[in-house]
Order: sequence, then C-alpha cells, then structure tokens
Amino acid sequence: MKQERKRKIYLDHNATTPLHPEVKKALIAAMEVFGNPSSLHQFGREARKLVEEARGKVASFINASPEEIIFVGSGSEANNTVINLFSCQGFHSCDIPGLCVQKKEIITTKIEHPCVLESAACLKEKGAEVCYVGVDQYGKINLAELKSSLSEHTGLVSVMTANNEIGTIQDIKKVSNLVHAAGGLLHTDAVQAVGKIPIDVKSLEADYLSFSAHKIYGPKGIGALYIRKGAPFCQFIRGGHQEKGRRAGTENTLGIVGLGKAIEMRKKEMADEFMRLEGFKKRLKEGIQKNISDIRFNGHPTEGLPGTLNVSLSGAEGEAMLLYLDMEGIAVSTGSACASGSLDPSHVLMATGIPQEQAHGSIRMSMGRDTKEKDIDYVIDKLTQVVKRVRKISSVSTEVKHG
Repeated sequence: MKQERKRKIYLDHNATTPLHPEVKKALIAAMEVFGNPSSLHQFGREARKLVEEARGKVASFINASPEEIIFVGSGSEANNTVINLFSCQGFHSCDIPGLCVQKKEIITTKIEHPCVLESAACLKEKGAEVCYVGVDQYGKINLAELKSSLSEHTGLVSVMTANNEIGTIQDIKKVSNLVHAAGGLLHTDAVQAVGKIPIDVKSLEADYLSFSAHKIYGPKGIGALYIRKGAPFCQFIRGGHQEKGRRAGTENTLGIVGLGKAIEMRKKEMADEFMRLEGFKKRLKEGIQKNISDIRFNGHPTEGLPGTLNVSLSGAEGEAMLLYLDMEGIAVSTGSACASGSLDPSHVLMATGIPQEQAHGSIRMSMGRDTKEKDIDYVIDKLTQVVKRVRKISSVSTEVKHG
C-alpha cells in the first residue's frame, strides 16, 4: 500500500522566507552579468546598471531617494552600522557635522533584536551611556518613559518598527517626534515591517531605517540601509569607495538584483497578502481558543503584523511542542531565529511581564504568501493533539519528581 506523504507546512516566515518564483528567475538571468560594478568597461557598466535599477526600486518603495539607500550584507549589518556610527562620532571625532561629540547616550527598548541590544551593550562597555525603555503587556513602547529618558545628551534612539517575535507594531512617528524635539536622531529596525505593512520614511521622519531581502521572499545575504539626506554617517566597513564611500566591498550584484525584484513583487502583492494573512491569523487564533485551554496570546491584539501569532500554552514546553509539530510536518519557532540556540526565555516576552514558565511555553507561528486556509485547519488540529501530549508528559514528569 502506498504510504501517504507527510504534509509540509512552513509557519516560520519571520525567520526567513522562500524565494519568490519571480526573484528566482531574476537571479538566474543576472548570473550572466559577472562584471564588477565599479569597473568602467562594458562588463562593469552592465552590472552597475542592475545595481542602480534595484536601488531605484528599493528607494521608491519606502519613499526615499536612491542616494539615501546603501546596500549591506544583512539587516543585522545595517543595524550594527547605525549603532556603531554613534561610537565612531562620539568617541573618535570623525568631524562629521550634525551630531555633537558630547552626546554619548543611546536609548533603545528592551524588546529589540539581539543585534541592536548586543551592539548597544558593546558600546556601553566602551563608555557610552545606554538606556533601555520598557514596554507594556502588549509590547508597545512606554512613550512617557521614553520622553523622560531623553535629554540633551541623547545622541541616538533605536526603536524597531515591528517586533519579530510577537508582531507588535510601534508608532514610529510618535517616537520620532519625541526624539527630534529633544535633538536626537532616530533609527528604526524595520526588517520585519518592510514589505508587510506600508513604510514611508518621509512620513515616519526616521533618520535611519534597516531592512533585509530574505524576510520578503528575496535572497539571503543582502539588506539595505536608508540614511536620510544630511544625517550624520560614519563608514562601518572600510577599505573601498563602493556605495559612494559608505560601505566598502564589491557590491553583491546578484543579491541586490534579488532584493530589487523582491521589492517589485511586494509592491504588487503586499496589499492583497495583508488581507489574506489577517484572515488566516484570525482563523488560527479562534481555532486555538476553541480547542486549547489555559493559553495567552502575546503581542498587541490589533496593532500587529498580519501573519504573526505568538501564543503561550501553560504546562507545555516550547521546544517540545516545536519538535512534535515538526514530526507532523509543521515548522514553527519559539522566538527569534537568532536566539534559537539559547535556553533562556525570550527577552521579548519577559519584557512584557509574563512569568518565566509561560515564556518557556510559547511558540511563534508566522505565515506567508504560500500559506493556505487548509494549512491553518491542519495546524489547529495537530497543535491541539501536541499540546495534550506534551502537557500529559509534563504532568507525569512532575508527579515522578515529587513522588
């Protein structure tokens, strides 16, 4: 008898996304263009044309000018670049106008991506003052606390647009108003936001904004950083004139083409996908509520990413649920992919005030363009079974331990 093939359902799009078919086609076509974009001969000019066409697409998508976009290796590199330019200006006096060398304070939030938190911690060890602003139970930044933390010494504030673990979307415009009124500069990590929700850098009044290709069906190893015209900047990767002297290293032509095509497809598909994923998220949430007891949904109930659902299930350990679901062909996560090797509870969930045990019993399901309605129903059914199994094992283990 022919064995039934196990279903494969990918619900970890916040970690990375599969290549869009049109992106794949664009990459294959671009493989024939091998010249160095910095070379003046025809081979180099062909590559330069592809790079600049992609830059134009990226800039237009977020309402920026092409010269305000630089290509980098990842969202993490973009974030590191901005945090470390503060170090460069604050402590090495790069003689760049617009930022006083005495402004040695950085403000960020307790729920930022590890690349921001670790960069800030590194600067703190070098003498910078770092302030971490708290969030409410839904992961929304405490604006009153931010306002009271701002001072004449604040040089840079970094607040992510949308959280990668719980999907909560921040009001970046309100944040930028406070920061600029105090004389500081604003950076926002928009890696999880660009291509999922509308982003307009002029409206947000951000000074710096980071995003990445592989979160929006593009290739890995390529990202972009928006730098507002006139905003202070200091080169993070040195050694060449590429990107108008702002980021050394031969441009990743293939990756840049992939990012440009991914952005082009987002422009066409984002609005419809937003509505579809909102419906799937609602269906998944209601199914879990109906079939599983003692749960808590994490993140803002209305101001969140359409395809992200984070849920804590008491009495069920997150890694155990992940592994059992994987055996059923369902891929989910227990938080940020960059922190998946850690056994510590999610710093994001802990910042929202939930108990450590509940934080350990949380999983994140993030949907995407290939998610189907039947997938949602399958996940509800299998998750219900898995939670019962894991809770039973946990209960027996507890009895043995205390017996």
